[in-house]
Amino acid sequence: MFRSCLILIVACGFAAAKDPCVSGPQVGQRPGPYSFLVASGPERGQPTCYVCETAEKPGVIVFSRDLSAPLAKLLAQCDATVAARPKGELRAWMTVLGEKTVTIDALGQWAKDAGLKSVPTGVFDDPVGPPTYKLAEDAEVTVLLFVDRKVVSNFAFRPGELDDKAVERIADEVGKLGAKK
Repeated sequence: MFRSCLILIVACGFAAAKDPCVSGPQVGQRPGPYSFLVASGPERGQPTCYVCETAEKPGVIVFSRDLSAPLAKLLAQCDATVAARPKGELRAWMTVLGEKTVTIDALGQWAKDAGLKSVPTGVFDDPVGPPTYKLAEDAEVTVLLFVDRKVVSNFAFRPGELDDKAVERIADEVGKLGAKK
């Protein structure tokens, strides 16, 4: 009896651990405006709200609590997609959560090392993120794709979950975002 209960408890624990991470506005919801301090790109050093500037056009927001190689790979894919489109047709950016996570100088250097030219990066001062976004505490990376001011795809990853397969899946979705049919 004890052994059966223990197996059931362990199985439930594994099932809970495999639940997908849910973070940020979900499909159909609106990404609200927020301002952050830009670390790379032409607006470096300025507080900017890219959500406001993007308006009805397609956009990609990447929130991260840490910098990693898979994140650099994801942003490089987004960078290539943005660069391949006519100027202003697609916008993407990354926001690191919490000033204590990384300085704007370090983030600017990281973006340069990652080869980012079309995807600016920046820092949001609060590690919780913009309050209206309701980003999950356990989400290391949250990626929102939106068109016409509505989220069309949401991806969220706990530490270590953003891998090559996930990067490929997101890159495929970004490639389709707002593409002419």
